[in-house]
Formats: sequence, structure tokens, C-alpha cells
Amino acid sequence: MNLLSLLRKKSDDNNEVRDQELTTDQWTKMFSHLGNLYNLNGFSSSGTKTEVIENDFRSYVNGAYKSSGIVYACCAARASVFSEAEFALRPRDSKRTRDITIDDPALDLLEIPWPNGTTGELLFRAIQDVDLAGNHYMLREDKGGKPRLRRLRPDWVDIVLTEKPEDALRSDVAGYIYRPGGTQDREKWEVFPIDGSNGTVAHWSPVPDPDAQYRGMSWLTPVIREILADKSIAKHKLKFFDNAATPGIAVSYSDTVSPEDLRDFKEIFDAAYTGADKAYKPMHLGGGADVTVVGSKAAEIDFATITGIGEARIANAARVHPAIIGIQASLAGASMNEGNFAAAKDHFGSGTIRPLWRSICAAYSVLVNVPTGKRLWYSDRDIAFLLEDHTKVAQRQQIQATSISRYVMQGYTADSARDCIEQDDLELLKHTGLFSVQLLPPGISNPEEWGDKNKNGVSDYQEQQDKKAEKDGKKPASGKSESPGQSKGNNTPTGSKRKPVGRPPTGNPRNDEWFDALQRGDDWDDLDPPDEEEGGAGVLV
Repeated sequence: MNLLSLLRKKSDDNNEVRDQELTTDQWTKMFSHLGNLYNLNGFSSSGTKTEVIENDFRSYVNGAYKSSGIVYACCAARASVFSEAEFALRPRDSKRTRDITIDDPALDLLEIPWPNGTTGELLFRAIQDVDLAGNHYMLREDKGGKPRLRRLRPDWVDIVLTEKPEDALRSDVAGYIYRPGGTQDREKWEVFPIDGSNGTVAHWSPVPDPDAQYRGMSWLTPVIREILADKSIAKHKLKFFDNAATPGIAVSYSDTVSPEDLRDFKEIFDAAYTGADKAYKPMHLGGGADVTVVGSKAAEIDFATITGIGEARIANAARVHPAIIGIQASLAGASMNEGNFAAAKDHFGSGTIRPLWRSICAAYSVLVNVPTGKRLWYSDRDIAFLLEDHTKVAQRQQIQATSISRYVMQGYTADSARDCIEQDDLELLKHTGLFSVQLLPPGISNPEEWGDKNKNGVSDYQEQQDKKAEKDGKKPASGKSESPGQSKGNNTPTGSKRKPVGRPPTGNPRNDEWFDALQRGDDWDDLDPPDEEEGGAGVLV
């Protein structure tokens, strides 16, 4: 039985429980008792094979996003940076930035997701859905030959499972149901099986809901009380100005004033002195009336402190540093110093935005044909907000260049040294087999020419040269003519700090003779090919 038949078979009087679409204030009134707020996460579907998304999307949109300045600031900060990225392809076996490919036909659908659409709009919609509903759904539609993407409003999408949500061991995603307008009319539902037979759906939920198997959670959910408190403070301040920018006052009258006169005086008083435009006007009273100030003044309430604490908590839930959005908590102390602001930017980019990019690339990989051996990735190199300060870039490049230079001096290839620094992986280093002249005997440019016979410094190269000279009937090169890289004076290799060839091992009685000859500038030569056991005996020439 396919997914569509399974849905059609269900009776209309099943026990599905769906959340009502209420405002945030209505939610609060519904779930409050004795001054305490209770669960605002909505109902869950119990006893059915349908996992219903929290139907508070409209509540968060109208009650928070459109009516709370701090919520909008956090969402806008996240979306403005998140939507600047470009999709790219990256080899699975490489982490090098230069291996990332931006221009590839496989990415065309994400570059123009719908007619006149852009990658920026696609990403903005995605992060907006996740912020307000915790879930984002994107449908790939291949009708008409040319594929396109369609956004599915998250509160109108249900996740259909193979088993009940509580049966997690055997519960998998079977597909998605789209209910336009939240309708309960099954004839209007669109069903999208997980096999893609009616279109492929990408589901992105970067913050999983602990109460669900596959559903995500909005970051607004944990701070709903802070949002309500912030709105109450704003309303309180507005009422203060509505009341002529003064605290509450009590007007008392003489006991001779009749109720009818009291009502007439109240109407005249309210018309003359109520409202911000009536502030600071002289107050004229009569009939024994007396005015007394009641309640606290605005300065006594300390709105800035109360508001700042709530704003900081909301910004923390959004993982946006207060300095990024310039709220009250970031304006005190050294928060706005250049170094601290740069650290805030790094934290926001590396700790908030880049993990979101990685997760949406994984979710969107089902929408495009990713070539074998590659993965869907992102490119952030052209995002001005994330670019490092020019001084820091120069310092970092200087350190990297010094490290590469030292690796090359020690015999590693330049390409492998660069890859090692770029990917922070020492296993990428490849040695040329060549060493610095300070690590080789004189006349040796390749360590393979240096044999293992003479460990006291005499090279196989010299021995081969002596044998060749004897064969040609010439005087051996050892001691009679300088070897390549040696000077005539004292056998010291040119440009090297190494001791002359032929030095006896430490502890040999003749070691002192060798040193004295070196001090006098006399040549030291071997009588015979040195023998390790005999200590490499030598003779003065």
C-alpha cells in the first residue's frame, strides 16, 4: 500500500490534535495559572503516524518577529550574513579552499531557484523559516522539463512516519503532507513520498526538537517569556507618555462635591491634561481638589537595566553577540573596543553562521545532482562582514610564509609545505630526499651519495674519487687536491660549519692531534680508508 492510499484510508474522525493558530498573548493567557507560565510548545500528535510541526509559526511571526524590536534585530542579523553565501562543490577528500568550485552546471538550480529568484532570496527564506518555525521545507519540482524550487510554508507541512512517533526504533520518514492554508480537507492535500515520485522535498531543521523524532525547534521557544516581558516594558513606556509623561496621580475632592460634579470635573480634567501632547501644562484645580502623585517615576523604574537584561537573553538564544546588533548590553565597558568587536564577529561567524551553512548544504544535497566524489558546500570568501582586518591577514600570511620557507629549507617540496599549512595536516608533507648542506658531508648534494661505511665523516664520494684517480694513474684526491666543496687551507667545507673530513671519533687518542692541526691550519689526511673500530687514524701532511 503506497503513502497516498494509506492517507486516504484514514477516517476523518481520527485523534489527530493540531495546534490552534493564536497570537503569542493568547497563548500566554491560555497556558497561565496563578501567575505562572506553562508549556508553550504546542500539542504533539499522539496515537497517529503523523508528526505535526508546532503550529505556532503565525504566532511567532505576529507576536514576536513583527512586534518585537529585539527579535527582529536578531533575525535580521542572522539572515543578512547567512544570505550572502554562495553554493559550491568541494572534493570529499580535500579541505583546501582553492579546490572549491563555484561555477558548475550542477549548481544552476540553487543559483536561480525560481523565475527571477536568487541564491540570496533562497537562503533568506530558509533561515527565516528556521528562526520562526524551527523547520524549512523546499520542494524540487521537475514538471515542464526545467526544474525549479518551491518553498513550503512550514506550519502547513506534516511529517508522515512509517510508525507512531513514540515507536522510535521502527519509525522512519515516509513522506510529507502539504496542507495549503492549514486546511483539513484531504482532497486539497499534496502528498510527497520520500522516494521523490511526486517531487523531492529537502527538510532542514538545524536545532532538533527534543520532543520529536525529526522535527526542529525555533530558538524563540526558550525565550518566549523574555519576549513577552520586553513587549510589556514597551507597552509600559508607551502608557507613561500617554499619561502626559508623568506617573499616575490621584485627585481627591472635598466631601461637598456631588457625584455629578465629580464626573463632569473628571471629563474636563482628562480632556485638558491626559496625553503626551498635554505634558507640562499648568494644572488648574478648584472646589477643594488636591492632586497626589502615586506610583514610580520613569527614572525610578530603571527601564534601561530591565530592558538590557531581557535583550541580552534573547540575543544569547539567537547566538548573536550583543555587540553585533548594538543593544544596551554591548554599550557598556569595553564591548565596543576594536579587539572585542572583532572577537564578537569571529564568534558570530564561526560559532553561528558557518554551522548553519554546513547543515543546509547537507539538507539541500538531495535537490541537486552532486557529482561523484564531491559534496555540496558553500563559499564565504566574498562576504565583507567575515573578512579579516588587513593587518591580521598580513600577520597571518607572514607566519604561514615563514613556516613554508622553513619546511622547504629542510628538504620538503614547496607544494606539500603549502598544502600542510593550508590544511593544517603534517601528513601532507613530502620530502625531496635533499638536505641542507649543513646536514651533509662536503661535496655531497644528494644524501643517496652518502654511504653507511664511514660514520666519522668520510664520504663514499671521496673514496670513489680516490679509486678513480689511482685507476687513471693520478695522485689520489684525498689530501693532495681538494674535494668538491672544500678549501685548500684546512679541509673545512666551503660555506659550512662542519669539521674537516677525517676527524677521529671522540675519545680517540689522535683526536687531539687532529684538533691541533686544525688550529695551525695544517691539512689532516687519512693514512688508509678509515676504520670505525680503529677510530679513523690520520696523518699530518
